[in-house]
Amino acid sequence: MSFMELIRENGVYLLSAMGKTLELTFLSLIFASVIGLLFGMLNVSKKKGLHLIANLYIDCIRGVPLVVLAFFVYFGIPLATGIRLSALVAGIIALSLNAGAYMAEIVRAGIQAVDKGQMEAARSLGLPYGTSMRKVILPQAIRTMIPSIINQFIITLKDTSILSVIGFPELVKAGQIVIARNFESFKMWVIIGIMYLVVITVLSKVARKLERRLSYGK
Repeated sequence: MSFMELIRENGVYLLSAMGKTLELTFLSLIFASVIGLLFGMLNVSKKKGLHLIANLYIDCIRGVPLVVLAFFVYFGIPLATGIRLSALVAGIIALSLNAGAYMAEIVRAGIQAVDKGQMEAARSLGLPYGTSMRKVILPQAIRTMIPSIINQFIITLKDTSILSVIGFPELVKAGQIVIARNFESFKMWVIIGIMYLVVITVLSKVARKLERRLSYGK
């Protein structure tokens, strides 16, 4: 079977799987951003207890492989709680927790890159710590964080392939199903690799264009 025949027969199915992959990535990154912002803020807190909580979360999540985390969420939590999770929900939870730990480090580094005098100036004007962080520090830190956030987005998109182990119908799982039908392993993985390459290249260019626009506003 030629490449074109494979694409003709399975193109719609593979595009649908890519759509599910992108859906999983975007949803996971939304939640990961919230988690990362929360624990990143805790990590720069002067209160030792909050700092310890943030470090504990970051170290634990970063120290556990994503595939183990996915198995724990999809199989372990239902056994412990009796609550059955769909592959999509389990995938979002696993990816959000994993990416959130790395986003927390990105947020921490971005905040610490802002000159300390900015916070001191804001506080001297009578602004509370939370308001100073929200209106003075974070807007400056976000510009610094953009390249790392773009990189994390690409990493998370590629990490979705790991969730084929829990049966989520993303692109790699779809490729495995097609291969099981026609045994065209080499050609199918070439097609899937090209699909990932095209999507990641396009998203990277869009993200870099956004980065340049935001940089002009400095």
